[in-house]
Amino acid sequence: MKIISTNIGKPTKIIWNSKEVITGIYKTPTATPIYLAKNNVMNDEVSDRKHHGGFYKACYIFSAEQYPYWKNLYPNLEWNWGMFGENLTVADFDERMVFLGDVYKVGDAVVQVSDYREPCYKLGYKFGDQKILKQFIENGFAGTYLSVLEEGFVANNDQFKLIERPDKSLSVAQLFHLVYTKERNQDYLEIAVNNNALDPKKRELLEKYIV
Repeated sequence: MKIISTNIGKPTKIIWNSKEVITGIYKTPTATPIYLAKNNVMNDEVSDRKHHGGFYKACYIFSAEQYPYWKNLYPNLEWNWGMFGENLTVADFDERMVFLGDVYKVGDAVVQVSDYREPCYKLGYKFGDQKILKQFIENGFAGTYLSVLEEGFVANNDQFKLIERPDKSLSVAQLFHLVYTKERNQDYLEIAVNNNALDPKKRELLEKYIV
C-alpha cells in the first residue's frame, strides 16, 4: 500500500434542502506532506464534527484502484484524486486484505484501521446524483477511516508497513458488508463488537443485532 496523493479540503458552501451547508468533501491534491493529528488531518476542513473527524475518524483513505469503476459510471465529472473526500488516495489498497484493528507505520505516523465510511448526501451532491449512495453501498469498497496512534507527517510515495494485526478480526470489506446487509453473520458481529479499534458507538449499534 502506497500513498499516491495527499488531499486537503477547504470549507465549501452548498445549498441542500434550501439551507446553506458547509462541507469539507471537496478535497484537492497537495504537493506537500500533510500532518496526521489525533483528531483530524491538520489544515483539512471538517465541518460536521458529529459525523466526521475525532479519534476514530481522524483520516480517511480510499483506493486508487476503485477510481476506474466510478469514472466509468460518471464520465462527465472533473476527476482528480480526493474525489471521494479522502485525505489519502492509496495504491494497492484492497479492502479484502486490510483488517479492522490493523496498525501501520506510514511516513512519520502510526495509524490504526478504525471505522467504516458511511456515504451521505454530500457525496451525492458532489457527484450530482443521490443514487451514488446506493451504488456506493452495493459496490462494497468504501475505503476506511484511520485512528492516529502517533502523530506525524505523511507524503506521496510513503508506504504503509503493517506492524500489528489482531488475532481475530474482519476485513474492511467484511465490516462494510456487515453494516449494510440485512442478514448479518453472527460470528462477524461478535468479532466486531469486541474489537476495541472500532468506535464504541458503532460497536454498541452492531451489538443490537446479536441474537
